[in-house]
Amino acid sequence: VQITETGGGLVEAGGSLKLYCTASGSPYSSGDSMGWFRQAPGKDREFVEAILDNGSQRCIGDSVKGRFTISKDIPKNTAYLQMNSLITEDPAVYYCAVRLGSGGYFYFGDYEYAHWGQGTQVPVYS
Repeated sequence: VQITETGGGLVEAGGSLKLYCTASGSPYSSGDSMGWFRQAPGKDREFVEAILDNGSQRCIGDSVKGRFTISKDIPKNTAYLQMNSLITEDPAVYYCAVRLGSGGYFYFGDYEYAHWGQGTQVPVYS
């Protein structure tokens, strides 16, 4: 599985940014999941959001609830993370990850995901 994230970049606090995650190289089932995680310097990797492969269900982390939205373009096998109302606690490297064989369940630990992208930086200035 090859995963590529794009869309990161410097953004002003209160602004918006959209991240893109494209996965390829392996067949997926509707129960697989794609997730976004983030890691700030000196901190553990944190769960942000996840979506089932068929786009039917989403799970949102508490720290971004009401501000970030995950979605998916199924034919393109691309997941998006729309980030609105960015705050100074949001700067991090954002990673996309895929878990095959999720069975329709969501997983919140980064150790649960076997396939990762290289990450994309999202700095926020105020």
